[in-house]
Amino acid sequence: MNKVKVRFAPSPTGYMHIGNTRTALFNWLWAKKLGGEFMLRIDDTDKVRSKKEYEDVIRDNLVWLGLTWTEEARQSARFDRYNEVTEKLKAEGRIYACYETPEELEFKRKRLMSKGLPPIYDRQALTYTAEDIARFEAEGRKPHYRFKLLPGEIKWQDMVRGEVKYEAENLSDPIIIREDGSFLYHLPSVIDDFDFGITHIVRGEDHVTNTASQVQMFEALGGKCPTFAHLPLLTGKEGKLSKRLGSLGVSDLRAEGVEAMAISSFLAKLGTSEAIEPFYDLESLAKTLDFSKIGRAQPKFDEEELKHFNTRLIHGMPYENVKSRVKVTEEFWNVVKANLNTVEDVHTWEQICNQNVQPILEDKELTLKAADILPQEPWTEETFNLWMNEVKTKSGKKGKELFHPIRKALTALDNGPELKLLLPLIGREKAYKRLKGEAA
Repeated sequence: MNKVKVRFAPSPTGYMHIGNTRTALFNWLWAKKLGGEFMLRIDDTDKVRSKKEYEDVIRDNLVWLGLTWTEEARQSARFDRYNEVTEKLKAEGRIYACYETPEELEFKRKRLMSKGLPPIYDRQALTYTAEDIARFEAEGRKPHYRFKLLPGEIKWQDMVRGEVKYEAENLSDPIIIREDGSFLYHLPSVIDDFDFGITHIVRGEDHVTNTASQVQMFEALGGKCPTFAHLPLLTGKEGKLSKRLGSLGVSDLRAEGVEAMAISSFLAKLGTSEAIEPFYDLESLAKTLDFSKIGRAQPKFDEEELKHFNTRLIHGMPYENVKSRVKVTEEFWNVVKANLNTVEDVHTWEQICNQNVQPILEDKELTLKAADILPQEPWTEETFNLWMNEVKTKSGKKGKELFHPIRKALTALDNGPELKLLLPLIGREKAYKRLKGEAA
């Protein structure tokens, strides 16, 4: 059996949005699970819209997510190969020239649809005589080229959709080269997958019809068809594709403090029969990938739900995963992480414990009493409870009346980690001064 090899093939004509991030993730996880290879292919045949800045951001996002690749290719460097294959297929009658203008094609399409017929190209170009072609060229028309589909059933076993069947007669011969000589997606993609030995193609379900045509292109090249998996497309929470979803990128989420593993864990299980649970490394996540558990319905992606999930992931995050990014001890991290929405929030608590805080005294009489009986260090977890019991006895306060003023004096905040865990991190000197109303 050939070693598994997959590819992620973004077009650098825009930033990497959440939909193609999901495609990249599923490809990477599949390769990882089966000990295969993950290839990055830059589909930059659109010379006008392809930009280096988009490519740079795509690369940066992939690396940040941990979706590293072992091989890469660039379509703009492979035109000689595409032309070579095109000439061979022209000679074999599988690629043919068409001279209809866009307006003429649109007229044909509308006429068929008005009769309730599918808008399938009628192959009129195959009836052109030499005189017809000479006349078109004299008019200044330039041909576009189509790939000729052979009659019969086209079918494949899809890892998500099961058996998929098309009758070639019900499909239009796809345009593969525009009038200006530029290639469309179809044929270069197949040539690349053939040349680079791609074994599995994981992509969105919007490519299903493309796949039907491409199955015959693989056969025309004399190659074995890869195995396909077509993922249902994400929709917004309203159940339809939204402009925000189409533009929401990894860079935006990253800037808002969403963790790479939150994005990967969330996207890998969204729309499956499995619960969305936090994973803390891609290798563990890869072991759980099962295409048979992906539902056929389009999953609803909710940005706010992802952010809540991110908070949940952080609350369970091991210190090992953050120690290179934070300047706190493991003990400190474990005390405060349940109160963080982003990893960056740890700096708030680091400041509260280690730098000056201007205390807020809600009940000065209470906090002064508490300061006077604050035990000497060293402190244990029991120290706080013993101290509070004594403050309760001397002040007559209990519950929120007791704890809230103490918290406001020590942290200047309404909420936070348990005080019995936080107090040792603040230390006696700072705690004493804050209880007295002094900045410390």
